[in-house]
Amino acid sequence: MANIMADALSFKQALSVLSISSPYSVATERAASISQGLDDIKKYLYIETDIEQDFKKALTSLTNGQPKIIFLCGSSGDGKSEILTRHSQEFSGRAKFHLDATHSFKPHDSAIDTLNTVFSDYNNQSDPLVIGINVGMLGNYAQEGSDEVVKASIKEFLSNQQTPDDHIYLDFEQYPKFKLERNGHTSKFAKDLLQRITAPTDNILRQYFDKELLRDDCEKQLCANYELLSIDAVQDVIIDLLFKARLVKDQFLTARALLGFIHHLIAGNDYLFDNLFTPDENELSAKIAEFDPSNIRSKITDDFVLSHSLNLPNEQLDQYKVALKEINITVDNDTPACSILRLLYLLRMSDFSNQYHQKFADVFNEKLVEHYSRIWHLHQGFDDSSEERATIRHFYRTIVFTAFHKYNNRNAVGTEKDDFFLSMHNKYSLVAQLEMKANISEIKKDNGDNVSHFNAYFKVEDQTITLPININLLNLMQRIVLGYRPNKHDKSTVIMLDETVAKIAKIANKSKILHVISKDNRFKIKNNNDEETLEVSGI
Repeated sequence: MANIMADALSFKQALSVLSISSPYSVATERAASISQGLDDIKKYLYIETDIEQDFKKALTSLTNGQPKIIFLCGSSGDGKSEILTRHSQEFSGRAKFHLDATHSFKPHDSAIDTLNTVFSDYNNQSDPLVIGINVGMLGNYAQEGSDEVVKASIKEFLSNQQTPDDHIYLDFEQYPKFKLERNGHTSKFAKDLLQRITAPTDNILRQYFDKELLRDDCEKQLCANYELLSIDAVQDVIIDLLFKARLVKDQFLTARALLGFIHHLIAGNDYLFDNLFTPDENELSAKIAEFDPSNIRSKITDDFVLSHSLNLPNEQLDQYKVALKEINITVDNDTPACSILRLLYLLRMSDFSNQYHQKFADVFNEKLVEHYSRIWHLHQGFDDSSEERATIRHFYRTIVFTAFHKYNNRNAVGTEKDDFFLSMHNKYSLVAQLEMKANISEIKKDNGDNVSHFNAYFKVEDQTITLPININLLNLMQRIVLGYRPNKHDKSTVIMLDETVAKIAKIANKSKILHVISKDNRFKIKNNNDEETLEVSGI
């Protein structure tokens, strides 16, 4: 019966395993599935991650009678339940498993009450405990729980301090989904999953796809989307967008969200290139839709939209359209210009057809991400060469320090390049002249690898200031240097700039030499501490 049900599955039904609304999106210890076919697809799609390998090593090291707690922690949808469920039966003889710390044993008990019971039982016996728990729940237990030893351990973990040897924390945050390499960014997890879904051989999903192509009522758009996703360069563009969402929108990539996003790309209402930039209930889709290339305003895109609306002849595009038909994608004069631009963007890294998409390369290339990557590597992989020293000093001088001065002095009059505005008195501005320079020694010490930001270290006079710079702050600084004035839309990013400027002002206020300036005059005031006098010049 199970095999019959599996054979009866359509390609669209087979893809439903990817959907967030599917019962297969969350692992449970269910017995037999109502459909062996869907179970087989789910097993095929599963990819073992680095954190699971370390989790298995930790489980293997457990010994009966040796108290130890393994915390598998992260955020909702990152795959904790899947990993725990896969290994709970195999290692049930070595440890007690508490699969979900948000659940309670009794109707009137809270999750905290349940955890109190779990830790109490652990203290009353000698077997190890394995627990799956969200980082948020860890914080809640550290505040509200009753086991003082566990609470202290959790607080140490959350503050990046040394935890007890018998408490092992495996945190998904310590296994980032993206890496910034010298030659670009990568996501092994996302790439492996996309390749598993679209593999040309030994792929259970492709078997359903092949059967779909033979059906008289074949869903051509669904198949076209699958074929488009099978193009390696298309996968790279999608991963590029996922990385951009991580940097710009601070959107984390979880296993469940990625599977649901891929389902939306293939089985959504439109072609993949439109689905990619059409938001739905998936959190990734909503963020990536904000990067819609059809919203880019440039001469080449505006000219394309105009010529397309007038049905002007375009021989190169006509050749492109013929090649698209070979993968079941129909683009004609009735296709909106925005959809064609999205398609060209999606194929921008490929060698497809006559490469008409290369005409838009300068518009579609992510220059901000590339620049951020270069500066990130300057800080995280600083090799102390004379070339890198010169490059990093140039970055601080032309971007960081210039942005500080321009932003801080935006309402002052008569200021010069190195002036740092402190206050206004009637029509006169009080400013200080500060020495700012990159703190090379501190940059050399920093070996962090968080792709979401890098730490900028610089000296103001003799004091060091540290500023975490993400891609949004870097972008804002670059725009300020070019003359942009931040407004209410920059609020979240400007806060970081305001805090740093306030630290600089605090140092500047202690300066022994200040300048009083107006539109036409400039006076220097020097505090002679030894003589307890003020020396004024420039009058």
